[in-house]
This record gives sequence, structure tokens and C-alpha cells, in this order.
Amino acid sequence: MSEQNNTLVEVQHLQQYFPAGGYGKKKRYVQAVDDVSFAIRRGETLGLVGESGCGKTTTGRSLLRLYEPTDGRIIYDGEVIFDSGKLPDSKGRVAVDMLPYRRKMQIVFQDPYASLDPRMTVGDIVGEAIDIHKLAANDQERRERIIHLLELVGLNSEHANRYAHEFSGGQRQRVGIARALAVRPEFIVCEEPVSALDVSIQAQVVNMFEDLQQNLGLTYLFIAHDLSVVKHISTRIGVMYLGKLVELADSFELIGHSVHPYTRSLISAIPVADPKTARASQRIVLQGDVPSPLDPPSGCRFRTRCPYATEQCAAECPEFREVSPGHWAACHNLEMVR
Repeated sequence: MSEQNNTLVEVQHLQQYFPAGGYGKKKRYVQAVDDVSFAIRRGETLGLVGESGCGKTTTGRSLLRLYEPTDGRIIYDGEVIFDSGKLPDSKGRVAVDMLPYRRKMQIVFQDPYASLDPRMTVGDIVGEAIDIHKLAANDQERRERIIHLLELVGLNSEHANRYAHEFSGGQRQRVGIARALAVRPEFIVCEEPVSALDVSIQAQVVNMFEDLQQNLGLTYLFIAHDLSVVKHISTRIGVMYLGKLVELADSFELIGHSVHPYTRSLISAIPVADPKTARASQRIVLQGDVPSPLDPPSGCRFRTRCPYATEQCAAECPEFREVSPGHWAACHNLEMVR
């Protein structure tokens, strides 16, 4: 799916099931992520979108092994950091020590209110990772690095001695970004980093992510449910539905020439500023509700809401295949989609 020597992160057949009661053969699982594969090229931003509960956040956290994956393979910069297909632990999985990779892979959490310790000052929150990885030779160097990080995200030295409750939501998210940058990472999972912020602040934070990427050479997995935000920042966009990746393409290609019926429905919901264009555009409204990940539909998981569904869709899960150069989709009836 991408050139091997330019690939920073690769996920192969990732699966994340969570136990949900029952026992023996009747044991039930929430199938949060099921057979998801993609690669992220060095220096790019891969956007991951979908409605709430589709598994995009779980994908990001499983990639970092904040959640231990159920199955699949994760490769970072050519090194396998998780592989379920090899022995020898008791569960038949090989997993490496993640501490060295924590310096390279970081996350900015969605909720700026819950992700910061209320008992720690901002300086200690940002400096914690510096202490863990022993990145400062003395207290003076530590403080200088903390102040530099705060200034990098639009804060100043005075903020270092304050507590999280003294900040607005946008400022707290900036603290979370400074914390992620503290170890000089190469790759950052942005877990819906603007969804809890006011619209005016969202634009500032997204622009800051772009500036940081350009200045520091970062690679992002940018997770969001708002396609209008994702198309602004992303190089490529992947669309998830009920634990499956249904389409993946370059940002402009996906917005202008999407082929999957679910993606087209999402794109039709993007607000348009021009009234004439908005009236002329046709909104694609999906019928029914999203099925439960406890008991997903057979075959194609989107078939219960798809206007093009056939008997084949109920019988077979569509292959995630390349329909044009760099454009991947999972649908049996692409030729019928208008």
C-alpha cells in the first residue's frame, strides 16, 4: 500500500475484541476493530474518520499498544512491535518492550479536561516524560526544555507553575500537545484533538498541528469524526465503519471521487458556505441505525444501511482492494454507486 522504505508505521490485519460477558462458547466480544490494514508514510498525515463507535480511536490506541491488540501485526520503522502470528508467550503473541518506542510514538488525547492530572502543575505534566526518559542533565536544563515546549505551543513560562483547572479547553489541549512533544517523537496519534473545543479554537489548534509538522518533521494519524476538519489537515484519508476500513485514498481524491456509498453519505453531510451550492447539492441520508459491534451483520457490515446491498453483500465480506492507483475500497457493487 506504500513504498516500504518510506513507510514509518504499518498495520496489518489489526483486530481488537473486548470481552463483553458470557462464558465458554457463549462468551461475547465487542468487535471494535476487525481486520484493519494501512500504512502511514513518513512525514504525512493520515486522517481516520467515521461516526462514533466505528473503532477509529481504538485503532489509534491499539497501534500504540495502549490497548494490547487481539490479533494482527504492527510495524514501526521496519521493526515489528507486535505480532500475533508468532510464539512464544502464553497467548501465542510476540510483543516487544515499548519503552524505547514511547519516545518515538506519542498521543494527544481527545479530552483536555480528563487527560491532565489536576494535582500536578503544567511544568510537571510536561516534564514527567523528560524525567522518565532522562532527557535533561539537570534541573536547569529540564526547566529550559519545559519553557521551550510551552512556547512552541503558544503558552509562556508563567503557565508552567499553574494547574490544569486554571486553563481554558484550548489551552489545556496545548499543554497536552506540549507533553506529547516533550520526548521529541517522530509519530503522534491525534485522538480527536479538536472535538472538545470551540470552533474558533479548533482552527487555531489544527493550524498549530500543521506548523509543528512542518517545523519538526512529524508524522500524524489524525482521528476525527468531522470530515471537514480532516480534509484540511490530511494527506490521505481512511474511512471506518463498524470496525472495518471501507475506503482509503488521497485527501482530494476521496473528497472529489469517493466510490464507497458510506463515504459519499459522509461527504454529503459536510456543510457548504455558499447557499446556492448548498441548495444544489444532494444530501444522502442513510436509513436505520448502526448495528451493534457485539453482533455485527454477516458479510459487509454496511449492508443493513446500504441502498445498493445484494445477496452477495450478506454472504461475503468484500475485499479491501485497490480500485485505482492509491485508492482502496471494500464494496461488492462499486459499479452501481452513483
